[in-house]
Amino acid sequence: MRHTLFKILTLFFITFASAQNIDVTGSVQDETGFPIPGANIIIKNTTIGTTSDFDGNFTLKGVEVGSTISISYIGYVTKDLVISDNSELNIQLGEDLAQLDEVIVVGYGTQKKNDVTGAVAVVSSETIEALKPIDATQALQGTTAGVSVTAPSGSPGGGYNILIRGVSSNGDNEPLVIIDGYKGDLNTINPSDIETFSILKDAQAAIYGIEGANGVVLVTTKSGKNNTKTKISYDGYTGFQETTRKLPYLNATEYALLLNESYAANGEDLPFPNVSGLGTGIDWQEQLFNTAPITNHNISASGGGENNTYYFGGSILEQDGIVASDKSNYQRANAKIKLTFDIFDKLKFTTSANYFNNNRKSIGENALGTPLFNALNYAPTYSIDQEDTSGFLGNEVVNPLSQISNTYNKYSGNSIEGTFQLEYKPIEGLTITSRIGIKSYTDNAKTFSPIVNYGSGKVFNTDRSSVTQTKNTNNSYTWDTFATYSKVFAEDHNTSFTLGTSAQRAWGDNLSATGYDVPNNSWEFADISLANGISEAKSTSSYIYDSRLTSFFGRVQYDYKSKYLISGMIRRDGSSDFAADNRFDYFSSATAGWKISDEDFLKEVSFLDLLKLRASYGILGNNVGDDLYRSELSGEATYVLDDALVTGVANGRIPNPDATWETAEKLDIGLDVNLFNNKLEIVADYFIEDRNDLLIEDFPVSGILGAGAPGAGLPTVNAGTTRNKGVELFLNYKQLVSDNFSFGVSYNVTNISSEVTAVNNGAVSEGGSFSVGQPAIARMEVGQPIGYFYGLKTDGIFQNQAEVNAHPSQSDLGATAQPGDLRFVDVNGDGEITLDDRTYLGKPQADYIMGLNLSFDYKNFDFSTYMYAELGKETVRNYERDQNNVNRLNLYLDRWTGEGTSNSVPRTTTGGTSNKLFSDFYVEDSSFLRLQNIQLGYSLSDDVIQKLGISRFRLYVSVNNAFTFTKYNGYDPSATSGDAIGGGIDYGFYPISRQFILGLNLSI
Repeated sequence: MRHTLFKILTLFFITFASAQNIDVTGSVQDETGFPIPGANIIIKNTTIGTTSDFDGNFTLKGVEVGSTISISYIGYVTKDLVISDNSELNIQLGEDLAQLDEVIVVGYGTQKKNDVTGAVAVVSSETIEALKPIDATQALQGTTAGVSVTAPSGSPGGGYNILIRGVSSNGDNEPLVIIDGYKGDLNTINPSDIETFSILKDAQAAIYGIEGANGVVLVTTKSGKNNTKTKISYDGYTGFQETTRKLPYLNATEYALLLNESYAANGEDLPFPNVSGLGTGIDWQEQLFNTAPITNHNISASGGGENNTYYFGGSILEQDGIVASDKSNYQRANAKIKLTFDIFDKLKFTTSANYFNNNRKSIGENALGTPLFNALNYAPTYSIDQEDTSGFLGNEVVNPLSQISNTYNKYSGNSIEGTFQLEYKPIEGLTITSRIGIKSYTDNAKTFSPIVNYGSGKVFNTDRSSVTQTKNTNNSYTWDTFATYSKVFAEDHNTSFTLGTSAQRAWGDNLSATGYDVPNNSWEFADISLANGISEAKSTSSYIYDSRLTSFFGRVQYDYKSKYLISGMIRRDGSSDFAADNRFDYFSSATAGWKISDEDFLKEVSFLDLLKLRASYGILGNNVGDDLYRSELSGEATYVLDDALVTGVANGRIPNPDATWETAEKLDIGLDVNLFNNKLEIVADYFIEDRNDLLIEDFPVSGILGAGAPGAGLPTVNAGTTRNKGVELFLNYKQLVSDNFSFGVSYNVTNISSEVTAVNNGAVSEGGSFSVGQPAIARMEVGQPIGYFYGLKTDGIFQNQAEVNAHPSQSDLGATAQPGDLRFVDVNGDGEITLDDRTYLGKPQADYIMGLNLSFDYKNFDFSTYMYAELGKETVRNYERDQNNVNRLNLYLDRWTGEGTSNSVPRTTTGGTSNKLFSDFYVEDSSFLRLQNIQLGYSLSDDVIQKLGISRFRLYVSVNNAFTFTKYNGYDPSATSGDAIGGGIDYGFYPISRQFILGLNLSI
């Protein structure tokens, strides 16, 4: 009996022990000891699991003793462990060379990073998380060699421009953006939904044919993971914004004294006989700028079972402007879903959808007569509510606060975009993919112009109210079907073949109308249905467009022992934007790589992990045409009908049936080096691009073709060639110093030089404006970079009459020179100064772009900072009005007042001079270094997290656009309109904001 009882008790304890559940804690690291965030830890044969946090730590509750957990992460060998007790686990995952870098997207497929033979850069979600960009484009600024990101405006919702390896075209230089397989825009997606950016910078982008010449940005959004329990994450922040800069302008006393001197120099009565009581006066910038709030909330849920994965995300951003917050603000909402289903073993379905809504109000900016322009030029002697009723400041400068109060507009847009994809694997090695990507965007805009009078003769006076309403609809789809077959022959010969077709269509319409005499002269009644006034001029407009592209493409990839790698690709494109005879063409490229580190003579070098030489060459296209081969009825004409003159329409721009796309011939030679157990990564590239058949607008042709008729215009012609060349260097080092401390350093630098090498008939294209009534100041001309500044060159200041007499006459410029005036250089040496002496004065594109990232982790603290710099570029100072009585920069305090007083800033006078003509006096060095992000975070310890029942809790503080170091006098040395010819001219850019942020990362 006792033996039986003993057996029963023993069996009971064994059963109890085997069923005992414990909490398992540990950390996941790579072979260097660096933490792996986001690793999956799953109890095998269940869906119970968790993921490692930012520091690689995890806690898995309720694990049965004796069960097996599986630890996995993309690019690493999965490790299985049997749980015997609750000891803390320190898990190291080794790199899986068979899977490493499968996530590197290269267009219609993926490649292992070590096998990539093109110039491809990757930006991960960790970088996005650190930078906290409002627009996803900002994550590329300073983080990727060869990529520059500029803002045409710092206003909320202002958008960004991307350049990959400089400006090559006189037209469109923006790269192609592909989001999960469809053609999209970065400003419509939530940055927190992005997993990775892959940037194709060289001829490897030829797989995208006539859309790949400017480079390609491939975006992969986040998705769930198989056999993972639901993970809910919240990332939110709130903070405030302020201007990064206020320009040094004259105060009231300084302003009055300068005007008195100016009037006295011309023998006129002083406008301010007594300046003693003026003081500092009104600082109009101080009145315009305000502290503005910003908030952002992101929430996501992800996970997956054996045959499915899911990801749901939602976000709301609210940002007020630092100028007139009630008239300058932005709201954005996103909803994201991504699902995958294994319909059966060989068929997989994936769908991804994004809903985007934005609402925006804005003030006028970056133009003469905008509020910022007026704030700089309005006199500090006026009171806050005082109008310039007498016209003392001229007809174009008004009280900026009054102007803002009379600014009324709103904009709203909605977009639905996404993909549906089927992936079928009928036999081993063969994958057939068919996907359709769609995008539909509609927006509505309303602008109200009230009756207003700012003073006598002001150009902004309005004697009749009006409201303009606009509606746009833009639709597109991309349907790709392609097959990839991979096969290994004789163990060492690896091959992959891709063959596919693509069809694209973009279509839409616009309708705009203006109504007059708005009831009560009020924004509340500003609607066309209520505005019943009639105008003699046409008050409606509309357009439609429909563009189509059909393509066939193929790619072959081969490597021997993953040591010698080659690939070739070809694409045939046909575009409806050109005439039938010029509609189709072929684009091709070839790439090659040699892993020198795999050779026997280097295998014993212990510190060398990778040494790869690669090269690429190919021809790509840039489709910047739009019905260039046919003429629109946009011209004006007068006809005789029934013996009466009738105004009608006629042909507009002269058509060019021979127009076709631009082509880019690209060569890249690169070197990839990994050292010291992959702690140090070095990537270097040398590149050359010849952009041929540039489409030049308004190309001069014979006048008998009718280009001078009202509403007509010169044709757009393939007539130019440019060359861009340069070098890129990327360095990345990470080091685990101890269990408590690690750091990382990343640096990239790119040097680019650009030159126009040929233009048919030596024609010159012009653009950009300066002041009022002066010739265009930006040019495209052989021997110079696209969009260089063209004006008079100075050589100091005339100090006395003898110097004036000894110098070539400047009278042909409109005024006879006097001591104190700018001395212009006789460039052509003809003995007189005329507009023919205009020459190169600088360029808006930088010679060097650089980025530096530093990161440190100490125990539960993490710190990171990002810096960005552009060197060797210029910007035109064009926010100063050239009328006599406006306010000015304090640089005029150092003006010439007599011999020897100044050799850089001319005298002041109300009399006529040539000092106001465009010259290098108005061109400034706008090189800069920006500390664009500083972030300090603190994460709760594992013990505390475990007690709270969560997987991550991190608080952080961040400062965006903290400091900008520059000699430039304007608001933002990085700002530009983005125009190839006319960019870099500062009319008073809306400054970027400095943001102080407090945020939370929470995962359960």
